Amino acid sequence: MAKEIAGLIKLQIKGGAANPSPPVGPALGSKGINIMEFCKQFNARTQDKSGKILPVVITYYTDKSFEFVVKTPPVAIQLMEVAKLKGGSAEPNRKKVAEISWEQVKTIAEDKMVDLNCFQLDAAMKMVAGTARSMGITVKGTFPSNN
Repeated sequence: MAKEIAGLIKLQIKGGAANPSPPVGPALGSKGINIMEFCKQFNARTQDKSGKILPVVITYYTDKSFEFVVKTPPVAIQLMEVAKLKGGSAEPNRKKVAEISWEQVKTIAEDKMVDLNCFQLDAAMKMVAGTARSMGITVKGTFPSNN
């Protein structure tokens, strides 16, 4: 018989650096989940992505057991890495802070494709470009169409 799901918890944690301090400890402790067990499993699974912020969705059950899915880093974080920025523009419509190419947008879109709600690479690239625009990052050149 399948376990009964009690709920979901969504967190963003640096890869390989989960510890019982906030935000992990309070979020899991209030639900009665073993915090140290989660930290050990998460750190073991994300050692290769050390230092990157990773979204994680934790499914916990009525018997206090849990499962979790680690997703790819957020598009905004990947854009900041590519553009070598510490943050986006305070006024993205007026102040542009960086430029990236469509090739860089394509690599981010290919990486993030599994977590996006689209089925074609063109649509994923447009989503990534939209995030870049809202951060004050300009995508130089014209959109590469497959016609």
